[in-house]
Amino acid sequence: MRWSLIRVALAVTAMVVIAFAVPLGLVVRELARDRALTNAERQAAAIAPALAITTDRGQLEGAVATTQAGALRRIALRIPATPGSAEVRIGQPHASAAALAAASADGEAATVRVAGGYALLRPTAVGAGTIAVVEVFVPDGDVTRGVATAWLVLAGVGLGLIVGSVAVADRLGSRMVRPAVRLAGAAHRLGEGDLGVRVPEAGPDELRSAAAAFNAMADQVVQLLAAERELAADLSHRLRTPLTVLRLNTASLGEGPAADQTRAAVAQLEREVDQIIRAAREQRVPATAAGCDAAEVIRERMAFWSALAEDESREVRTAGADRPVRVPVARGDLVAALDAMLGNVFRHTPEGTAFAVDVHRADDAVIVLVSDAGPGVADPAAAVRRGHGDGGQGSTGLGLDIVRRVAESTGGDMRVGRSVLGGAEIRLWLALGGAPAPVAAGHKRRGRAAGRGHL
Repeated sequence: MRWSLIRVALAVTAMVVIAFAVPLGLVVRELARDRALTNAERQAAAIAPALAITTDRGQLEGAVATTQAGALRRIALRIPATPGSAEVRIGQPHASAAALAAASADGEAATVRVAGGYALLRPTAVGAGTIAVVEVFVPDGDVTRGVATAWLVLAGVGLGLIVGSVAVADRLGSRMVRPAVRLAGAAHRLGEGDLGVRVPEAGPDELRSAAAAFNAMADQVVQLLAAERELAADLSHRLRTPLTVLRLNTASLGEGPAADQTRAAVAQLEREVDQIIRAAREQRVPATAAGCDAAEVIRERMAFWSALAEDESREVRTAGADRPVRVPVARGDLVAALDAMLGNVFRHTPEGTAFAVDVHRADDAVIVLVSDAGPGVADPAAAVRRGHGDGGQGSTGLGLDIVRRVAESTGGDMRVGRSVLGGAEIRLWLALGGAPAPVAAGHKRRGRAAGRGHL
């Protein structure tokens, strides 16, 4: 489009320049010719007073010599013979004898083309029936003097106009094309998976409308993918609780082929749920929302898990979730992380083990603590590494990896240590300013607590 605009501007400007410069150049040439011939007319007219007074050759030669053209030997004078006087010829004529005779007979001034220029023939009466002819030679150099310079100036002006029009067209074209280029680039990036790309709504009205439509489409794509991921996560969370109940109930089935098959089926179902979670995380969509209320999410998930806690006679305590606590994490991500931490409590501690969820708000971070009164964590360092959980059959090591990724997405971290209840403590540090969260002194010592493994 840009080069098309430049070509159009070049063609239009060139036509305009030609339409004006060519006629103007011809007018300049005619003006130069008229100027030279007019000057010749003045030179010829300067001889007329002398012819009116005398026909003496000597006096006429003196009169001719006083003129500019005469000094340059460009004036010729011919007075025809009369019964009382001989013919008088002064100077070398350039016009033919026939042209001189015709001018003398007609009595009218004439300009004839001769070798090397033009000859101005001016008849002048010097007596009764006698007409002298004054010839002024105008060389081609005088006729075209200044024409070449004027044409060069016109050509320079025309070229300048063409270059200027091309520059203006290029500038205007770039302003028009730049939004289109940005839109095309953004479309390519969106096709490559960059869901955060957006286009500034700038440029002509049509391109602004296209940019607005593109941004709306990108937002819709993000929302659809986020809804799909949230649906997968929600389904997996809904399956977690009945799976946990089934797994706990299989422990009371005793031994035997049927019991082993039931436990194997439950383990297989747990692995399938873990695979769904993996797929949802691998298709993670960058969060575009401002965050969520951590306190609201904790209250909701604790209400979800409280039914199972009541069935297993677990004492539950929640602190700090009675007032809003905003965190820079998408709601679905925080739900997945919190369910992973609470699922560890039910999976790796005996029935009747108490646990607590605490929320602490600092100036630069929000800390979520899930602690229990169970046996603790045997190897905290291995527990936070993906795939190193030792939770037994069905363990994928994915649970705490989910928690760690959520923390690190804000610039925070996740730690496993010893809780005040005597068991394990999982600390989720969500940084509010995007800076990496500091590691508290003595935290590593708490992380060396012996006990069980989490996933």
